[in-house]
Amino acid sequence: MKESRQAQRKDEHLSLATKYYERAHGDHPFDQVRLVHTALPETAVAEINTSTELAPGISLTVPFYLEAMTGGSKRAMQVNRQLARLAARHQLAMATGSVSVALKDPAVRDSFTVVREENPTGVIIANLSASATVDQARSAVRMLDADALELHLNAAQELVMPEGDRSFHWLTNISKLVDALDVPVIVKEVGFGMNKGDVTRLSQAGVQVVNVSGRGGTNFAMIEDRRNHSTDFSLLYGWGQSTPEALLEARAAKSKLGVIASGGITSPLDVVKAGVLGAQACGVAGYFLNILIKEGSDALEQTVTDWTRVITHLLALLGVNDYAGLANAAYVLSPELLNYVSQRGLEL
Repeated sequence: MKESRQAQRKDEHLSLATKYYERAHGDHPFDQVRLVHTALPETAVAEINTSTELAPGISLTVPFYLEAMTGGSKRAMQVNRQLARLAARHQLAMATGSVSVALKDPAVRDSFTVVREENPTGVIIANLSASATVDQARSAVRMLDADALELHLNAAQELVMPEGDRSFHWLTNISKLVDALDVPVIVKEVGFGMNKGDVTRLSQAGVQVVNVSGRGGTNFAMIEDRRNHSTDFSLLYGWGQSTPEALLEARAAKSKLGVIASGGITSPLDVVKAGVLGAQACGVAGYFLNILIKEGSDALEQTVTDWTRVITHLLALLGVNDYAGLANAAYVLSPELLNYVSQRGLEL
């Protein structure tokens, strides 16, 4: 049976994310952050604790997790099955792609519920638009028996999508959802970053955790522009704040919000650098998806194992005993990144 147009769009996203992986990841913003070596770490690998808090009441054994990727088609179901099995074996949290398609079309629900079936006791994060209703949000959480709900902010993506939304009055609705739900709400961008004002307003709306998700990883302006045959939006390929810039914006907001980093996280060193800039955890999507599709599940399995080991060693090298302690580690910014901080008037 032919799949729906929405399912075809999900498959297009997967194919284009893979096709444009190298181009989207051509720049590596975390190269603009340099860590300061200490010759006297005064710790040992055996003393390192890699656990961290994703959101209130949700602990992770390692400071990275599988960020939202897909769902909504037969192909997406197979990808989610493989990812969920990996998450279960390595005790990784996992976010799904937007569940909205499953709320509209019950025929694709199993492409999402497979995540909980394969990982019955793990941390699962449901994903919806920030415009979702309370009923939709509760249904998404119930469908996956989710531990948290991720609300995505994707104005740039929607504007490039030929069938996308054109109205973005989200803040009041976000506050309503935070008040109505019994699970933590994480508000995330989809790869264009947040600024200091965004973080402040979300904090005032009652949000407890943000995922700044900056430029540097999967580029939805590029992906949706490839699908848009009426208007050229290539001018938006470099739009937004990089993940390091967005982390520095969040730090300058000086709120009590928990901060997650995603967008261009492609190595254990990136995970550590994000922690130094104030992240409490890192979501990884494009990098892991590219390995899974091009090299297979065994290669991704080995990558996750290696990341866990290397992060432990890097913390020891910096003389930091846990991930949260990275926020006090010394770092140096490149002239370009320092110039951004200066022009933005960010007090770090």
